[in-house]
Amino acid sequence: MVSASGWALDYERLFESLPSPYLIMTADFTIVTINQAYADATMIDREAVAGRPMFEIFPDNPDNPDADGVRNLRRSLQTVVNSGRPDALALQRYDIRSPEGGFVERYWSPVNTPVFADDGSVEFIVHRVQDVTDLVELRRHGREQQRVAVALQTRVEQMEADLFTRGRHLQDANRQLQRVNAELAAAGDALRAQQQAKDRFIATLSHELRNPLASARAALDVLGLDVPDHPARAVLARQLTALTRMTDDLFEAARVVTGHLQVARRPLDLCTLVAATVRDIEATRPGTAGIHLALPDTPAIVDGDPVRLAQMISNLLDNARKHAPTDIPVQVEVTTGAGHAFLRVRDEGPGFAPDAAAGLFDPFVRASTFGQTAHAGLGLGLAVVRGIATLHDGTATAHSNGPGTGATFTVRLPLTDAPPNNAEQRPAPATTRAPMRVLLVEDNADLAAMYAVLLRQRGDTVTIATNGTDALAAAHHPFDLILCDLALGDDPDGYTVARRLRRTPTHRSTRLIAVSGFSQDTDRERSRAAGFDAHLAKPLDPARLDQLLRDWADQPTPGQPGPRPA
Repeated sequence: MVSASGWALDYERLFESLPSPYLIMTADFTIVTINQAYADATMIDREAVAGRPMFEIFPDNPDNPDADGVRNLRRSLQTVVNSGRPDALALQRYDIRSPEGGFVERYWSPVNTPVFADDGSVEFIVHRVQDVTDLVELRRHGREQQRVAVALQTRVEQMEADLFTRGRHLQDANRQLQRVNAELAAAGDALRAQQQAKDRFIATLSHELRNPLASARAALDVLGLDVPDHPARAVLARQLTALTRMTDDLFEAARVVTGHLQVARRPLDLCTLVAATVRDIEATRPGTAGIHLALPDTPAIVDGDPVRLAQMISNLLDNARKHAPTDIPVQVEVTTGAGHAFLRVRDEGPGFAPDAAAGLFDPFVRASTFGQTAHAGLGLGLAVVRGIATLHDGTATAHSNGPGTGATFTVRLPLTDAPPNNAEQRPAPATTRAPMRVLLVEDNADLAAMYAVLLRQRGDTVTIATNGTDALAAAHHPFDLILCDLALGDDPDGYTVARRLRRTPTHRSTRLIAVSGFSQDTDRERSRAAGFDAHLAKPLDPARLDQLLRDWADQPTPGQPGPRPA
């Protein structure tokens, strides 16, 4: 080999002449060659090691139970292969086998350096060691100062070089760690920002969808006053119900995914709740084959939220009805066993491939079967089912034997020994309430007009304000009830209106009800803190409002002794 300066270099001779011990091995730790210094230091025959595994030639001392030289050296060599960077070991005991067959105690300071192939992979490893056994022995036995100084001088220089190499490696590793930590922090901030943006989007979307739905529902109710039997009303009612259901599913699924869905659990009979929910659904689905219900003779008491569980049951039945033939009943069964209640809903629809079962409960997923027309919906109902089941310490699963065999959805809930709480019963039959002076605060003119017609039909006197400023001006006069939207477009918003009204003598005790498309738990907490007595989601159900007012009729007014409704 001729160098750039014109000198002819014999690298093999240079390698053999190096005073430091060197060994060259392949990337799989097979020895290629060693120089004479390495052979002398390790008391090994050079000709006997070429082509043999490194750790076969240099095993751990079997007489030393604490020997870790093989493990530490192997880890260092693997680091070089994986990272493509040099790696240095700290002071390491690694005993050497003598020609007589025994092991001699030795201490080393190794450095392993990669040699790359043309494709950039590690092809060879240069393993250089320094025998620091004398240094260890000098420290161990405390020999004379002069000899220590002489020996240390050489060894310290070598160790300084090793420490410098290790320091550079550590510095590089620290910089890389800092860079990775910064990237992780930035990714976490971006993820949180995206989550917050998604939550805001869902809340805004829910509000924007509920406003036109509320207007249309109120207009339909007004039409019912004049043309109650017109067939178009039934069509509009069904379609508005479907739109409202999809809006609710979107909203509830978002709360499930973000962990904001909450439940108020109490002991209840699942059989009674299932039967009541089935009756309600059958009443709203004329013309179908109905639902075949099988219940046990004994109650199935679970610790559950009746509203959420009824929603879960309704979603399961809606899902089954989408797929079941209209002339074949949906099968609903409740059983108990092994400390659990099991609710099973079976349809005779197209079914699905068995391996698709788990994914059906993911948001926006709908089972697809070859040759079947896709069913309407957002694919959110089952996601809500699983979320509600999970909040009740239960599970939701699906099963089908394949296309054309129907499907069975099963919810498992733990039973409880606590007696059922029957405090919450179905509302008593409606009774006529007394007319009221009502202030209606709503920035959607169409919706405000429709609500006013419905309230006036009940005998109420209605004053409309389309923004917060007009509402506060109108509130100089006394009212029996104030219905107030929360997002009024301009300042002040509904929360501010409520807080200011509660500070006035005129309306310190007036019933205030928030009516809004914003109906997340945080919105309800804010409205309660602002002074509202109740929070109703759009579209406003006049029957729900009447029931709420009847419930309040026998209770003390706000500001007086007695419980204040949430």
